[in-house]
Amino acid sequence: MPAHRQKKFRQINKFLEMLRDVEEYIPDNSVIIDMGCGKSYLTFAIYHYFNILNNKNIEIRGYDLKKDVVDYCNSLADKFGFNDLKFYCEDIADIENKDERISMIITLHACDTATDYAIYHGIRWGCKVMMNVPCCQHELFSQIKNDKMDIMLEHGIIKERFSALMTDAIRARLIELMGYDVKVMEFIDMEHTPKNIMIRSVKTDKKPDEHKKAELEALIKEYELNPTLYKLLYGNK
Repeated sequence: MPAHRQKKFRQINKFLEMLRDVEEYIPDNSVIIDMGCGKSYLTFAIYHYFNILNNKNIEIRGYDLKKDVVDYCNSLADKFGFNDLKFYCEDIADIENKDERISMIITLHACDTATDYAIYHGIRWGCKVMMNVPCCQHELFSQIKNDKMDIMLEHGIIKERFSALMTDAIRARLIELMGYDVKVMEFIDMEHTPKNIMIRSVKTDKKPDEHKKAELEALIKEYELNPTLYKLLYGNK
């Protein structure tokens, strides 16, 4: 097996391993959304895990903006007889959860603010579980400013990593404020991919902690940030 496929195989297996810890929250006959599914290696693996191995009758929907990729994935799903696996060339912003069947949204290496939109829609739909592995967190790199932290911001590579960690820390706090239990975890060893953080969220009944919200807003103000997920959830303030 070529090296790049070995890496992808390890990533998919690790994702499934981390999924097992939260699968109890995914009801039978519900819907899982894979946003930015690409060639859909992970999408097919999740379908196989839930429906072939565990007989949970989960409907899996993959969304991508590349029509040729979507058509190819649909042809494979038809070929294998995966009747509850469908792919769409659509914007997930147009999807509503009126029947409340959407139980989980996943993203694997959705680039930059695509992760923020996936999280936002997962919250909007009331998803029971969200599993997001971010990629290419560029947004805050161009925004972040703080005279007291010049030592962290004057070198590009350090600033890039600091900004990426800040991005995911803010995401985790925002998701928590929306009533989720959030764990930020190592997704896979750095030797396989540098994009190795997963944000795994499980919906709870807990109310927002106003102290934690104030703490977040103070941080955003101190570093002169305007994060996409904050704007989506709270509007421009």
